[in-house]
Amino acid sequence: MGAALPTLMLILAGVLVGGAWSLYRQGAPKGAIVITALLAVLATVGGVLWLLPGENA
Repeated sequence: MGAALPTLMLILAGVLVGGAWSLYRQGAPKGAIVITALLAVLATVGGVLWLLPGENA
């Protein structure tokens, strides 16, 4: 898969950030905004960590 999966995770993170912002602008419940933002952070961290060189590099 190479860099395809981390790239998709970073794209997902961008979509989730946009979704969190949209929810905030629409006055959605804070729980929905926090969950969406947390998922965006997790996707970003996962995508970035996946790209870092490790033992098998």
